[in-house]
Amino acid sequence: MSDNRTRLKVIHRALKRLCPFTPNGHIARRQFTLAMLISGIVGSKQVQLPAIASKVPWENQAESRIKRFKRWITHEQVDYQTYYLPYVEQLLANLCNEDSPIVLVMDGSEVGRKCRALTLNVVYQNRALPLAWHVARGSRGHFLQTDHIALIRQIAPLIPKTTEVVFLGDGEFDGTDLLTEIDNEGWSYVCRTALDTLITQKGNTFAFEQLSLCPGMRQTLLSVTITTRQYGPLQAIAAWDEDFDAPIYLVSNLDIYSDPLEWYRLRFCIETFCSDQKSRGFHLHKSHISDPGRIALLMIAACLAYIWIIYLGRRAQTHGYTSIIHRRDRCDLSLFQLGLRLLDYLIDQQMTIPVAFDRVE
Repeated sequence: MSDNRTRLKVIHRALKRLCPFTPNGHIARRQFTLAMLISGIVGSKQVQLPAIASKVPWENQAESRIKRFKRWITHEQVDYQTYYLPYVEQLLANLCNEDSPIVLVMDGSEVGRKCRALTLNVVYQNRALPLAWHVARGSRGHFLQTDHIALIRQIAPLIPKTTEVVFLGDGEFDGTDLLTEIDNEGWSYVCRTALDTLITQKGNTFAFEQLSLCPGMRQTLLSVTITTRQYGPLQAIAAWDEDFDAPIYLVSNLDIYSDPLEWYRLRFCIETFCSDQKSRGFHLHKSHISDPGRIALLMIAACLAYIWIIYLGRRAQTHGYTSIIHRRDRCDLSLFQLGLRLLDYLIDQQMTIPVAFDRVE
């Protein structure tokens, strides 16, 4: 059996196991097309449809496979709720069984041709795993707070009320409507804010920039409100750690016994997700698709492919493969690169290929 056929077979089997549909129905056929997309994305490390088609073993011509993929990303009955949400539900159910808090990160990045995606991700092993997204036209600019809130409301029902959740965001996600929504969910948050954000403490109003900081300094203000809306009370943190080029300013509703800055550092794992989906991975930003709806559906396959490869990377670490596929003395590869190498190794050795979309360990 060819490498491409082997990869497709195990992916399709895993999709059916986690989300079974009536055999031979239209939904089941579209699920098989999803398996083809995932397999082709992993095999080609591209999201351009011709590249994907070149790595999918099927009886018809490549052009027919490309047309099949185009129909999938334009089909009115292909949606996030049917072809991605079931795996997110199971992934969160597994992660919420652990003792540590759930950490969510929201971020925006360029995808496709002149489009941008707003993503909500869960942090695991210093990797951001995509839970939900919204795609819009334009390669620059911020999303609306209503878009931020919509993603929160999409994922919040999947997380038990008893689970501790910490939300992290950069300067785009300090809007008081969003922070109110997070507060109402009973979650904690640490969000970066601008240096001109107004702070009110004991009747005195001033901006972050009026706090004089030098490298190595940190200042925490308790029980303050922010903006002219007097939103709060919360913590306001100004920090200029030695590894920062300039001060950063944070707002948080964490209790005084938690360090918001240490939580915020986890936000940087979103950069690894972006690079894995782009320059070091599937090159999502180089897709020629310019329609936001089509990009959003293509991201279903790309994100499932990403979760699977991260799962393989963890297996490489926990099952002793790292010294075989990389080196014995140290590991310089990311989980994503380890996963890709392990997949190649397992295929070459004709060994069983594990596939999971509902867990990463």
